[in-house]
Amino acid sequence: MPLSDDQPRTRTRLPVGEQSSTQPNLRQARPMRALLAVLVVVTLLVVAVAVANRVTPGGGGGSGGGGASADRAASGAGPAPSGDQPVGTTVNGIPTGYPHTEPGAQSAATNYAVAIGSADMFRTDSRHGIVTTIADPGALAGLQNRLDQGFSPETAARFGVDSQGRPPKGLTFVSRTIPVGTKSSGYTADSVKIDVWCTGLFGLAGERSTKPVSEEWFTLSLSLRWTGTDWKLSDYSRVAGPAPIPPDQQAATAEEITGAVEQFGGFHYAR
Repeated sequence: MPLSDDQPRTRTRLPVGEQSSTQPNLRQARPMRALLAVLVVVTLLVVAVAVANRVTPGGGGGSGGGGASADRAASGAGPAPSGDQPVGTTVNGIPTGYPHTEPGAQSAATNYAVAIGSADMFRTDSRHGIVTTIADPGALAGLQNRLDQGFSPETAARFGVDSQGRPPKGLTFVSRTIPVGTKSSGYTADSVKIDVWCTGLFGLAGERSTKPVSEEWFTLSLSLRWTGTDWKLSDYSRVAGPAPIPPDQQAATAEEITGAVEQFGGFHYAR
């Protein structure tokens, strides 16, 4: 019989496991749909950025060209390789005969930096041969005098070698310059200044070395003149850095460094 308004009523609660699950499932579906929508948007953005990076400012493909090189320079990436072949001639082991172009001058400066930073500069005869090869004839005498003073017996002693660059018996003298990049300024058909950012390896390799091989970062500024047949050095200067933060890396043993110096040769560079 129906209940009157003043009669008590009884409310029955079903156990949790027996309650309808329709409403919770609807609530769970909404976050899932939102997450999927976010993932789709992020994916589309990534694809759009990737496509944009493969197109040059002129609307062409990503192959290297004038527009691409200018874009790299504007972004701080530095000048791109020109693709020119290295020079085919050497004098005293130094590449010569560079193109009468700005990239040709950069290649010359880079290889001259390697020569100036080599162990051969510590021996009088080989040093004179190097300077004669790379110097502008009009600046030869002045450069020769400066470099003779720079590689004096006192300098050699600081590196642990004698006046002719000979290390103590059982040790290997290491002096290598490794260019990292170049920057030119004031280019004309007759002259240009090239800054060569370098790292170098210097020291004595061997078990009894008191001057172990270490690295150094520096920048060589080389002024070059076109002599009518090649780019030649007319002046130079050197400043420390810029040096990156050294890595958390275990140093090699004296035996490993000696082996590396003897087994790995250097390079000739071309822009």
